[in-house]
Amino acid sequence: MEIREKLREGNRQYLASSDAELRMDTAENGQHPYAIVICCSDSRVIPEQIFHAEIGELFVIRVAGNVLDDHQLGSVEYAAAHLHCGYILLLGHTGCGAVQAAMEGDGEGFIRSITDEIRKAAGDERDPDRACRRNVRWGVRRLRSEFAAHPEAGSAVIEGAVYDIRTGTVTWLKDDLFAM
Repeated sequence: MEIREKLREGNRQYLASSDAELRMDTAENGQHPYAIVICCSDSRVIPEQIFHAEIGELFVIRVAGNVLDDHQLGSVEYAAAHLHCGYILLLGHTGCGAVQAAMEGDGEGFIRSITDEIRKAAGDERDPDRACRRNVRWGVRRLRSEFAAHPEAGSAVIEGAVYDIRTGTVTWLKDDLFAM
């Protein structure tokens, strides 16, 4: 129960330090995020903190290795169509355990669906940072392809970036590298 108490204490601190009026406003009037951020589940990658965002400003989709399947694509479609969010950022990060596992050929059980997707994206790349960037580019190309015919998401700006877990810096990848 020690962990539960730590979580409870964290929630008490959150309630004491967060904007109750903003929470109430988004509860009553809905969320209006300015960006959809698809990123890794890694506990060191927290988009709301990285981009200094408040409640309701980012629609965050987290999955190990920032890979895409129908669930993530459905979430993007929802945010674009129903929340009118016109910016999509696929955010990879340095030191990604899922990328490392894919490069090492690891991945049993459900994890394999993640590592197999990353292996397709990384190809024969052996450098973890370059493999991470390849994985981001792969995801951006897929997003652009999947939503090209969707008017609600096809007009959204779709970009890729990498967060450096050591420095905290986000580097946007050049658009010309996403060519199909």
